[in-house]
Amino acid sequence: MFASLAVGLLLGSSTILAKPVRTPFQYCGTHLTQEQIAAAEAHFQANQVPSVASAAHVVNVYFHVIANSTALAGGYVPDSQLHSQVDVLNEGYKTTGISFVLKKITRTINSTWFTNVAPDGQEQTDMKTALRVGGAADLNVYTVGFEAANGLLGYSTFPFSYPSAPKDDGVVMLFSSLPGGTSAPYNLGQTLTHEAGHWVGLYHTFEGGCDGDGDSVADTPAEAEPAFGCPTGRDSCTSPGVDPIHNFMDYTDDSCMTEFTPGQATRALGQIATYRSL
Repeated sequence: MFASLAVGLLLGSSTILAKPVRTPFQYCGTHLTQEQIAAAEAHFQANQVPSVASAAHVVNVYFHVIANSTALAGGYVPDSQLHSQVDVLNEGYKTTGISFVLKKITRTINSTWFTNVAPDGQEQTDMKTALRVGGAADLNVYTVGFEAANGLLGYSTFPFSYPSAPKDDGVVMLFSSLPGGTSAPYNLGQTLTHEAGHWVGLYHTFEGGCDGDGDSVADTPAEAEPAFGCPTGRDSCTSPGVDPIHNFMDYTDDSCMTEFTPGQATRALGQIATYRSL
């Protein structure tokens, strides 16, 4: 039932954004066109499975560490950073009813994947085909170097893409954005909080700018463009509410990101019930 939608949206689920960037990092490579979002939303509304808010929504996390050497600078991050990352995830999602459990860590030395993996590239296809485990309810996270991707921090697939391309499902992220990494101001672990937000069905807060349905969540104020740094009080649209710069689905510094809204939690639970059987 979901395959036709997923095929139509797959190529848009992990393409690099043409947005202003804060040097030296472009925050997120997850992007859909407005036409693709409209199709996804129509499908979701027509096929939505009710979520049980009181149920436990536990996501198993599988980390795949991709490195070009056994040195930390080569991406060979210690287990302690990965455990800390799951702690950050659980802190960020504590108001949503979703929790994360680290199930397994794999390690692969592959300089091609570490350096060249990028959205829609052959390297990521090869990497995910070789390493991905589990089903729709399992979050596979690949840590890489993105050395050829011009400052990319991460990207993710959406829930509705899973039926047509299950091996593609998951998050790819910059290893040095893990908690304690070297990619300040994006080294407190919120890169994965943000990308996991896409994985549970959330859009960017600035989706669509000041017009239309935005991120399809009523309690996130409209935002003309992504925010960088932590511009307290910024108000880029004439509609009610200042820009949601503290939201995990914006582009602000990790230290500025503190929240999901109740509306985002409701949407995420509906998305994972419908497309991930969670």
